Amino acid sequence: MSNNTCFHCGLDATSSTITFDNKSFCCNGCKTVYEIFSINDLTCYYDLQQAPGATPKDVEGKYNFLDNAKIVEQLLEFNNDDTQIVTLYIPHIHCSSCIWILENLNKLNPAISSSVVNFGKKNVRVTFNSESLTLKNLVALLSSIGYEPFISLDDYSVGKKHVDRSLIYKLGIAGFAFGNVMFLSFPEYFQVDGFWIEKYKPLFRWLMFFFSLPVVFYSAQDYFISAFKGLRSKILNIDVPIALGVLVLFVRSSAEIIFDAGSGFFDSLTGLIFFLLLGKFFQQKTYTFLSFERDYKSYFPIGITKITLEGTEESIQVYDIEKGNRLLIRNEELIPVDCILIKGTARIDYSFVTGESKTVSKQSGDKLFAGGKQLDGSIEVDVLKSVEQSYLTQLWSNDVFKKDKELSFTNITNSISKRFTIAILLIALTATSFWLLTDPSKALNVFTSVLIIACPCAIALSAPFTFGNILRILGKKKFYLKNASVIEQLAKINTIIFDKTGTITANKETSINYEGSELSLDEETLLKSTLRGSNHPLSRSLYNILNKHDILTLDTYEEFLGKGIEAKHKDDNIKIGSASFVGHTSDTATLNTTVHVSTNNQYKGKFTFYNAYRKGISQLFNTLKKEYDLVILSGDNAGEKENLTKLLPTKTKLLFNQKPEDKLEYIKYHQNEGANVLMIGDGLNDAGALAQSNVGIAISENVNVFSPACDAILDASKFNQLFNYIKLSKSAIKIIKWSFLLSFIYNSIGLYFAVTGQLAPVVAAILMPLSSISIVAFTTIATNISGRKLN
Repeated sequence: MSNNTCFHCGLDATSSTITFDNKSFCCNGCKTVYEIFSINDLTCYYDLQQAPGATPKDVEGKYNFLDNAKIVEQLLEFNNDDTQIVTLYIPHIHCSSCIWILENLNKLNPAISSSVVNFGKKNVRVTFNSESLTLKNLVALLSSIGYEPFISLDDYSVGKKHVDRSLIYKLGIAGFAFGNVMFLSFPEYFQVDGFWIEKYKPLFRWLMFFFSLPVVFYSAQDYFISAFKGLRSKILNIDVPIALGVLVLFVRSSAEIIFDAGSGFFDSLTGLIFFLLLGKFFQQKTYTFLSFERDYKSYFPIGITKITLEGTEESIQVYDIEKGNRLLIRNEELIPVDCILIKGTARIDYSFVTGESKTVSKQSGDKLFAGGKQLDGSIEVDVLKSVEQSYLTQLWSNDVFKKDKELSFTNITNSISKRFTIAILLIALTATSFWLLTDPSKALNVFTSVLIIACPCAIALSAPFTFGNILRILGKKKFYLKNASVIEQLAKINTIIFDKTGTITANKETSINYEGSELSLDEETLLKSTLRGSNHPLSRSLYNILNKHDILTLDTYEEFLGKGIEAKHKDDNIKIGSASFVGHTSDTATLNTTVHVSTNNQYKGKFTFYNAYRKGISQLFNTLKKEYDLVILSGDNAGEKENLTKLLPTKTKLLFNQKPEDKLEYIKYHQNEGANVLMIGDGLNDAGALAQSNVGIAISENVNVFSPACDAILDASKFNQLFNYIKLSKSAIKIIKWSFLLSFIYNSIGLYFAVTGQLAPVVAAILMPLSSISIVAFTTIATNISGRKLN
């Protein structure tokens, strides 16, 4: 496909187009308008803007089944208004160039808003505008650029994936050819003389040539394709030196056969490719065995409220949700499953899924999709299907919510790999030039051996496998990180800021006293119905101690962060929150946390909270103070200051009466002063502070605190292990540095033998994958040893 052919109708565009501004052209045959553009100063030959509804001619008809709305609905994981999301399995994903192309699909068609590749699972998750681009056209577009999705409704329904056996086929052909070439080369090896040997020597040599053809043009094609895509994208990937070495061996050997100058190096060539593929096969098996993907066993400690058949409420883990369950979704709470709205007013924010902040209103009987956030009080829903945790992981890692936080170690890895490739090419050329002048017979072996032995793939594997195993270890210890970059950021922090209520205090052990006018039965019912919709720690504590009442369906509900809640049922109005919020100005000063209540603009009284602190908090703070600046930022008053002063180290800063915006500005100010801030909060009022900090950790205590504002979720029962988690993150960085050093030493030794002509290409091909596996083994063992130190 070139930019001289109409993408839609297939006509030659040379004589049938009108060009204007050198940026676009129109096919006069079908009136399709195309746009030519560049990515990173690179002109893209496939990058032609397809007109809405246009389908490439060479794939037209192949995907007609995607015109069936029922089939499309089964394939889509999200479908609301004009936004659709689909995850497609792409068997041909195999390198960094593939990732780069597939994550820039929005450059090919502006109707695609985002595309994220999961390299381990070989799939791409695409968000697109269904009014401008259909699923059929999306699949056709992917096929036209060489990434045809594998679509099977049976596989989608049971969760199976197409098994790609191409590597086994290529390995088999390479092995067969290698064995035969070695057999045909025996007379040359032992310099056997004889009439029949001399007579049929040309035949043997041409047979070796023909055996090498399928090896070079089929078995080794992935290396050439990857190298070509990398060079076309101005990227020197790790397949460039391998492809160059194979090409040099083949051209030199073919020339010797054609001009009858020798037998060539077909044995080394076929053996090289065979052992490279064999190494890749064992690498895949090793990587599968050491898979660190957060799978269905690694659930976030997100709780959800289930309404039983008896009408009682119980908190369950999200993975315990089953089809047919009835769930209570509170204000600002995430919907974890596809469901049907049964009761209440739903105003859903799907920005977690789509990245767009507009809300949609739903009525009883409407379908709600997983990932939406309820913004208007509490609702009750019936579950259509159980939760898939990997979907929540995708929501949490949505690029829309990523801040521009430095990923220096990832960048260092990429930088080293790129510079390493350039250095190896220079070394190979220099060494070859030297041997051409001194001993030309060794020049080709030296050139090929240097290119193969010094492949930087071992360096590129260090960070992913170290961080991946750390993610798995921390997940087992109930500390769940959004992605690998959080580990690096966690290792850099020098300031730790804690919220108080719900963070260093234990909500379940809080005692509450009420002072004021006695509430009527109707007022108590309205109070509990209002508290039911809130996820604030004080609301949850107060809700749990109130006597059982019938739950009302509120007419209006609104929560004001840092102030309180206001709700209305028929003619009754209620306000719950601070004294000023409920309109009570004559309140006497108190040193304890209080929640005030007024109904129908009449002040009723206040609930006073007496906090209980988490176990081990004093020991934790005393350990942290040795390395970090510690700060308590609380929205409550200074009632607990005296207790905190006795409990915490003397240098701990205590700041009270902090509004959510005050916390955010405090963090921003200290970041401008050079601080790397870790913020630990409840994920609700602290959302802004969590997002502003370098690392934001939300504490989970059997409530749905799931939020893209945080970088990690910590089970409340593991709060006293915080220092050990940070220490493990620092160990991960040290392990990566040691693995870099190990790889550098290995490559230096290998290069010495290769440059001096003491290493054959076949031996280099055996050693190269072994170096990668050794790095993976080292990082895995080292991280496992570090992880055992956690309780």
